[in-house]
Amino acid sequence: MSTATLSTFFAVLALATAAATVSTWVVVGASLATGQGSWWSEARAALGDLGLWLGGLVALVTMAGSLYYSLVAHFEPCELCWYQRICVYPLSIMLLVAAARRDRGIWRYALAPAVIGVVIAAYHTQLQAFPKQRSFCQATNPCTNRYVWKFGFVSLPLMDLVALCFIITMVVVAATAPTPTEEDLPE
Repeated sequence: MSTATLSTFFAVLALATAAATVSTWVVVGASLATGQGSWWSEARAALGDLGLWLGGLVALVTMAGSLYYSLVAHFEPCELCWYQRICVYPLSIMLLVAAARRDRGIWRYALAPAVIGVVIAAYHTQLQAFPKQRSFCQATNPCTNRYVWKFGFVSLPLMDLVALCFIITMVVVAATAPTPTEEDLPE
């Protein structure tokens, strides 16, 4: 499979992830508005149960994609790319371990790197969207270099930004979703 084909696949995946993030926040908002016992609160509880798994999966795919671009496509990561990787790579392990342990308290440790990564990725995304501005990256490997530019706006930093926003959403939903009580469990 070519790098161009994979880039299109990852771009579509990023757009689907953005839609899933927005949809999740709609579910959370509707569940808060309608209260306990509504379909929305049941959907929120289900997302709470799956949130860490979904967040870990997105972090794992993000890590695999960045490794593909570096090791297979031979795209040289800029300085901001490295900082984003530092934020996302540990999340793939942390969230999957937390999901296996059903540890919804992982938010205490997972939100900090995810939020820092969002800030870096947002800055990097706007650098790539408006590449004529100056940045602190090296002239030999500028942060404005667009290795991927799909649909006129989807870049590698935007893919990372979307992934991190989804991860934050899933961690928050998992941490705040109601947990089943013993009365709710089947006998």
